[in-house]
Amino acid sequence: MIGTSASAYRKAQVTTASPAQLVVQLFEGAARFIEQGIQAIERRDLEQAHTALVRAQAIIAQLRASLDREVGPLADQLDGLYDYFFRRLVLANVEKDAAPAREVLGYIRELLAAWREVARQGLAGAEPVPVDVRT
Repeated sequence: MIGTSASAYRKAQVTTASPAQLVVQLFEGAARFIEQGIQAIERRDLEQAHTALVRAQAIIAQLRASLDREVGPLADQLDGLYDYFFRRLVLANVEKDAAPAREVLGYIRELLAAWREVARQGLAGAEPVPVDVRT
């Protein structure tokens, strides 16, 4: 019952979020999984480290795939940054080295703070975006 309620709550969060709020949620998820990956590496739980870092990589890939290329140079800059994050997380995962993951986590936290401000001020779209959460 509790799992069903939590799932419904998460679904409502995603389906009613503004574009900026969705980006905030993605960055929060990426930060959470990178932190989990770092902690798992430090305690030598290699399976958990792999799982967490792969989830963070998937979020970064989603951020990259969702870039609006018509926006101009900013999209290209973010694409390069997300590519760098992805490669550093792969390196952290393959080598089970927390240092590259920590580096990415620092950048993710900075971007998260900026996106929270954008979402707070309503600067990135006032209307919620329909999202398919059936996957």
